[in-house]
Amino acid sequence: MKKILITGGAGFIGSCFVRQTLQKHPDYQVINLDALTYAGNLETLADIEKNPNYRFVKGDIGDKNLVDKLFAAGLDYVVNFAAESHVDRSISGPEIFVQTNILGTQNLLEAARKYWLPLLNVAETTVPRYLQVSTDEVYGSLGLAGYFTEETPLQPNSPYSASKAGADLLTRAYFHTFGLPLLTTRCSNNYGPYQFPEKLIPLMINNALTDQPLPVYGDGRNVRDWLHVSDHCEALDIVLHQGVPGEVYNIGGHNEKENIYLVKLILRELKKPETLIKYVQDRPGHDRRYAIDAGKMAKCFGWQPRRVFEQGIKETIQWYLENQKWVASVKSGDYQKYYERQYGK
Repeated sequence: MKKILITGGAGFIGSCFVRQTLQKHPDYQVINLDALTYAGNLETLADIEKNPNYRFVKGDIGDKNLVDKLFAAGLDYVVNFAAESHVDRSISGPEIFVQTNILGTQNLLEAARKYWLPLLNVAETTVPRYLQVSTDEVYGSLGLAGYFTEETPLQPNSPYSASKAGADLLTRAYFHTFGLPLLTTRCSNNYGPYQFPEKLIPLMINNALTDQPLPVYGDGRNVRDWLHVSDHCEALDIVLHQGVPGEVYNIGGHNEKENIYLVKLILRELKKPETLIKYVQDRPGHDRRYAIDAGKMAKCFGWQPRRVFEQGIKETIQWYLENQKWVASVKSGDYQKYYERQYGK
C-alpha cells in the first residue's frame, strides 16, 4: 500500500484532494497533516474519517520533529497544500505567511532530502515524488492582454504571493541542487463547495443571503480566472503521478471574469438587488488581472477543465444554500471544536 502525505488536507482545496485520492486510489494510505488553523475544518471530511485508509494527524509543517517522524515511516508521495492563503490577512500580518509558507515548506524539503536522497541511486527502488501546490499570484499582475505561462517571471505584489514565490524557489533549488523528485503547480482562483467564507464567492453568497452589503474593492473591474476545485484536484493527481520532476505546470480554468460581473451574477441567482453592492477602498497592491495559459497541461497530459463556469457557479451557489448549517458553524467558529469532539481523547 502506497502512502501519501497531504499537508493542509483540512483546507478547501486540500480536503477535496483528500477525498478524490481515496476514491481514485483505494490502495493508497492517505495521511492528512493539518494544523487546524482558522481555515482548517475537519467537519468537511467527516464522511471519510472512518475510512481505514485515512489517517488524520494534527500538526504544523513547521514542526521538524513531527515532519521527520512522518518521513521516517516511509512516504511515496507528498502534496503540500499547507499555507496561509488570504491576501488581506497577509497585508495586516505578514509574519505568519513567511513562517508557514516559506519556512514550513523548507522543513518539508529538508526532510525529503534526508530520507529520499539515499533512495535515488538504489536499484529497484521506487522513487518518491513531492508536489508543491502554488498560485498564479506569484506572477504578479497582467495588463489587458496576455497570459501567465510557466516561463513568466515571478513578480509577486503582496506578502502572501511573495511567500508562495519563496516556497516555489526553494522547491526549484532543492531539485537543481540535490536532484530530488520535486514538482510545482500554479493554479488560478478556485471555487466550489466548502470554501472558507472570507473568500470572494462564498463571502458574496452569504452576505447576499442575509441582506448584508457586498463589499467590492475599487471599481470591481479586477479580473480573475476561475477554476472549479474538483478540476484542479484532478489536474494535481495527474501532475503528481505523470509530471516531470523539476517542471512547473500552470492549471487554469479558462474563465476570466471581472469581480463585479461575478458579484452581480450571484445577486441575480439569489434574486437579490444590486443595491446591496458596496464599493470600498481598494486594497494596497491589488493585482488588476490574472489569466493562466494551461496549454502545457493540455499538451503533456491532454488535461482540460471539465466544469463549465456558468453551470459550476450555479451548483456552488446551490451548495451553499443547502449547507447553511456548515456555513453557520464556520462563521461562529464552532467548527474548530470538532477536533476535540472527535479526537480529543
